[in-house]
Amino acid sequence: MDVNETLSQYSDWCYGIAVGAYVVAMLFYLYEQAFGYKRRVAVRTRELVTVGASAESDELVDEPDDATDVADEPRERNGRAERIGKLAVSLTVFGVLLHFSALALRGLATQRAPWGNMYEFGALLCLVAVTTWLVVLRKYPVRHLGVWVLLPVIALMFLGGVVLYTTAAPVQPALQSYWLVIHVFSIALGSGMVLVPGVVSVLYLLKVRKPSWATRLPDATVLDQVAYRTTVFAFPIYTAGVIFGAIWAEESWGRFWGWDPKETVAFIAWVVYAAYLHSRATAGWRGGRAAVINIVGFAAMIFNLFFINLVTTGLHSYAGV
Repeated sequence: MDVNETLSQYSDWCYGIAVGAYVVAMLFYLYEQAFGYKRRVAVRTRELVTVGASAESDELVDEPDDATDVADEPRERNGRAERIGKLAVSLTVFGVLLHFSALALRGLATQRAPWGNMYEFGALLCLVAVTTWLVVLRKYPVRHLGVWVLLPVIALMFLGGVVLYTTAAPVQPALQSYWLVIHVFSIALGSGMVLVPGVVSVLYLLKVRKPSWATRLPDATVLDQVAYRTTVFAFPIYTAGVIFGAIWAEESWGRFWGWDPKETVAFIAWVVYAAYLHSRATAGWRGGRAAVINIVGFAAMIFNLFFINLVTTGLHSYAGV
């Protein structure tokens, strides 16, 4: 099968420009995170009301952005940071469009689903993560946290483009199946979505355990809701991906499950997320304990993505680097 080198080159360009757009957007989110609010400080003033008498009143004045913040004091939005935050979202959308174009052009160049190796799988996972973040922004006022979501995305895309990059080519015969479209896409979709609650859970722990370091983070309740509700959506998709993989394994290798390293770690991650959702629904585990479980599940995903694929050997090693 011939590969269209021109479309492949356009795909690489779109990928690189998308990374650049994400970097600039991250810097803009960082600006909003740092200067997005001005603290309103109560200043006691004395006012003459009658001859020989005075009264005290509180007046709210702006304090410089670099002043020490206090979590429970009132704050107001900084107009410039607000505009920069909106620009960051626009750049993120622009990056997503380029990111999607990179995958689409890769697929057209190779005439197959564009997630047949580690480079392409990582690109799809990151695209899902950023898209999930944009959906979260429509529901929750957490825009300035974009810096913490884009940071791992940029790191993964940089690693993919520099270390894991694979020239556009047809996939190996073992992957030439319609299950590549179904199974791998489902796993990438579920794995990309859980990146957001994984990052938010880390921020939650920082908020509740080191409040003096996290005064500019949203309320802990908001962070907890974002992590939980995003995981609720991601878990069924990831579950379907694991089931589809078992069906493909039976078709290819004659058994549904063989405790291959990647299968084992994927199952461990599934158990962790199932425990997280079950504990929230039945035991009432909220807050720090739930956040820790979510972070463990996310760590298992990352471990499975890199260590299992790049270090260990198994039946999934032909995915390519």
